[in-house]
Amino acid sequence: MKLVRALQRGRKVVPSLQSQPTRSIPLLSRPLSAAALSSSPASAVAQRQHQYSPRTALTFSSASSKATRRHGSSAAADELLEKTPLYDLHLAHGAKMVPFGGFHMPSVSQSHHFTRTYASLFDVGHMVQHRFSGPSAAAFLERVTPAALGPLPVGSSTLNMLLWPGTGGIVDDCIITKLADDAFYVVTNAACREKDDKYLAHQLADWKLNVDSEARLVHEVLDGWGLVALQGPLSEEILSSILVAPEESKLRELYFGQCRPVMVRVRGAELSQPILVSRGGYTGEDGFEISIPPADTVSVTEALLEAAGPEKLQFAGLGARDSLRLEAGMCLYGHDLDDTTTPVEAALGWAVGKTRRDPAAKNPFHGAEVILPQLTPKSKGGAGVSRRRVGLVVEGAPAREGAEIVDSSGQKIGVVTSGCPSPTLGKNIAMGYIRDGSHKAGTELEVLVRGRKRKAVVTKMPFVPSKYWRGTAPA
Repeated sequence: MKLVRALQRGRKVVPSLQSQPTRSIPLLSRPLSAAALSSSPASAVAQRQHQYSPRTALTFSSASSKATRRHGSSAAADELLEKTPLYDLHLAHGAKMVPFGGFHMPSVSQSHHFTRTYASLFDVGHMVQHRFSGPSAAAFLERVTPAALGPLPVGSSTLNMLLWPGTGGIVDDCIITKLADDAFYVVTNAACREKDDKYLAHQLADWKLNVDSEARLVHEVLDGWGLVALQGPLSEEILSSILVAPEESKLRELYFGQCRPVMVRVRGAELSQPILVSRGGYTGEDGFEISIPPADTVSVTEALLEAAGPEKLQFAGLGARDSLRLEAGMCLYGHDLDDTTTPVEAALGWAVGKTRRDPAAKNPFHGAEVILPQLTPKSKGGAGVSRRRVGLVVEGAPAREGAEIVDSSGQKIGVVTSGCPSPTLGKNIAMGYIRDGSHKAGTELEVLVRGRKRKAVVTKMPFVPSKYWRGTAPA
């Protein structure tokens, strides 16, 4: 059965041209409550067992009820913060909640080494999950991103970015998963939610007006759905232990950048609804990002924690997520990426698909007139770029965001965008943008930290070797 059914069942709503994209997709009717999570009728369990197939695609229920967002007051600021579906579970596990991206998010200490040694569970339910479907879905996404979605196999994902017309600046980075030739699952950043909503509303309106007047494109935002990242060397073992049919789900044959719908056992014998498991993550470790229907988010998360036990799996928080992603050389939007930065400047030129590099293409991506010439360095006759994102190892005190980078003559040639001590390496690492020509690995520079010059060496990223599962050995 094609993976498209992972996102095809349920009411399809065409967004209004006068408003932001609709968020009112149908969600599951079972309430997310302690009572609902404590038991399930045997008949329902039997029915799910009868319907289950390892190849069953993730189903978006056509139930008419909607998820309700809960709000709370932040101690750090007098503002309303949203809560992910796992908020109460975090509190039960002793987490301290802090504001992040408009949400209450857990801040858990001592998570970094545990993730690299065993496995950690990250609540990323604040991220925005989208579904684009219809005959023109691929063409639309190829207009707003430089991704080559035609050659992308069904059941595969790619890291990419939404781009501004004219400048090629990065609106937001995203993960695009191809569920079928006409259905795509996309995840964007919570901190960019308002901007992304407006951007997509405008782009969808323009698309319908000038390209697809028959409205063959549907955009839905999956509000209320849970999203957790299971990361670390024990991730596969832990997830396999709760699968309904581990020998048929074949996680060992699910490689980095691929996804698969599965069902898991929760609360003993009960089965979850199909969940979408994507191999990858933000830490550089092997792992999975798991999209979960609203009614099952808590129970699936609890099943993972209970099956593994605290000696193998624990919740991790924002601090560990940031240090892990920096060791992995991954960008954080709003710090290492922004509206003024192009993919080539950000060392993400590989995200421009090979089939998207024709300047005369009929459906060019936004900013192609700027980005395509940048792909060829000035030394080879192209436009090149004036700055590049690089990694740095810094001596002495750690260099934080905003620290100036200078050359041997003391001239400013760049700025640090992210930096922290690396728990794995025992060194201070950073990334930032520096003048083109000074970007080669091994180049010695200096960074101004608290008014003092600190030696810094341009270093290839990732700082810590990635361990993504590609079928033979970590790579």
